[in-house]
Amino acid sequence: MLNDQAAKLREMMRNLPARARIITVASGKGGVGKTVTSINLGICLAASGKRVILVDADLGLANVDVLLNVNSRYNIHHVLHNEVELDQIIHTVAGGLQVVVGGSGLAGLANLSEFERHRLVQVLSDLQSQADLVIFDTAAGINRNVMTFVDLADLVLVVTTPEPAAITDAYAMIKTAVQDGASGHISVLMNRVSSRLEARTCQQRLAQVAKKFLNLTLYDAGYVVEDGAVVQAVKKRRPFVLEYPKSQASYCLMNLAAKLARNVNVPAQKVGFFRKVASLFS
Repeated sequence: MLNDQAAKLREMMRNLPARARIITVASGKGGVGKTVTSINLGICLAASGKRVILVDADLGLANVDVLLNVNSRYNIHHVLHNEVELDQIIHTVAGGLQVVVGGSGLAGLANLSEFERHRLVQVLSDLQSQADLVIFDTAAGINRNVMTFVDLADLVLVVTTPEPAAITDAYAMIKTAVQDGASGHISVLMNRVSSRLEARTCQQRLAQVAKKFLNLTLYDAGYVVEDGAVVQAVKKRRPFVLEYPKSQASYCLMNLAAKLARNVNVPAQKVGFFRKVASLFS
């Protein structure tokens, strides 16, 4: 049943002309830096000249606006209830990134019905004619709201840290995506690592388990080192790639963004952009 619903949602999005490519940023565990990654990756991609829209899809506990110091009178909740139009909750922030503001502290958003999820996808589908890339920053975990955005993605970017609990939950996210029939490529970004060696070791372990038990080729999206500049930027409510562009963490994300940006012009009617990008992560 869920696979049928997911297929219908994907079909709805993918039949649109000149559609933007979709990145869904997810994590099994909270507190691994998923939202900070989404924001800074989005800014790096926007800086490359691409039209990028970041959707705060952490329904019910949105905080992209907080981290970017955006004050918005309206959010996704108001759009779903036909109180405002979608363009009234889109804000252009530093670096040229456009942000769709989510809702925080709203239980109704965190527990959407299947009908409401379809309605949300229909509303957000308008973004695909306005951007080259749409990034969905989801909630942590594997609830149905999260998996809806995973199902729609061309690339699922699972963010984790080297901590055992985070790795275990990342695998649970990947397993659920596979069982749910997600058709996008799934890649892992190791965050807050001490070294390239630590990142590679964790990536290889996850990839081996995914291949053995899920028959899945799991792609390596790279890593972001542990960097005090990230913490300082978050406290200032500023993206670290702008506040500390020469930091190690910034170089890590700029490297990933450069790989993605080089491939975004692949025509939509041919092999999908992220199908091409997958070769970069092998």
